Amino acid sequence: MTAPIDLYYWPTPNGWKISIALEEMGLPYDTHLINIGAGDQFHPEFLKIAPNNRMPAIVDPDGPDGAPISIFESGAILQYLARKTGQFGGRTERERIAVDQWLMWQMGGLGPMAGQAHHFLKFAKEDIPYAKDRYRDETARLYGVLDRQLAQNEFVAGEFISIADFSIWGWASLWEGQQQTLEDKPHMARWLETMWAREGVLRGRALMAERRPGYAEDKDLQRRLAALG
Repeated sequence: MTAPIDLYYWPTPNGWKISIALEEMGLPYDTHLINIGAGDQFHPEFLKIAPNNRMPAIVDPDGPDGAPISIFESGAILQYLARKTGQFGGRTERERIAVDQWLMWQMGGLGPMAGQAHHFLKFAKEDIPYAKDRYRDETARLYGVLDRQLAQNEFVAGEFISIADFSIWGWASLWEGQQQTLEDKPHMARWLETMWAREGVLRGRALMAERRPGYAEDKDLQRRLAALG
């Protein structure tokens, strides 16, 4: 039996990338909570695994050549898991290139911009209109790019689901908190619902969902997760 992967996690869009991938790939894993609000990411033991003091991170006891390996950075983890399992990374070189470029698009663009939008729109102690406008507008531009891509493809990298979808979906599913609209993005709206309908996505999203602020008031999320039984 395959030894479980150790997942160092908190229920955020970056954490969901990996919990969703593990569920979709059918890999066993043990969850270790890294409470970023309490500062767990700065503990010396965690820094040995993730020196950039950010979660998620994993330790795979069955790494390359059968030796354990620790990996930080969500994009690197996704690429590793796709190679390890032969799943969701693309079957041909052209597909792999498509997956990689959209994964990098999320890592370098959507994640940072949507994350800053969340910060300045919801959590910043000061009201800074310039920052709010900048990150809200750039997030809107990026969702326009995503919608145009999805107008031509069922999934982000083509007609197949991939780690690029897992990477983007968590951030995109929080579009309302980023003060975005789907009225002019029908293809993104369709894709969001397609992803919500997948059991692996639901299970990954459900992992420790109750630890996320606002869960008790989010009746739509509770309804969706209740479908898991």
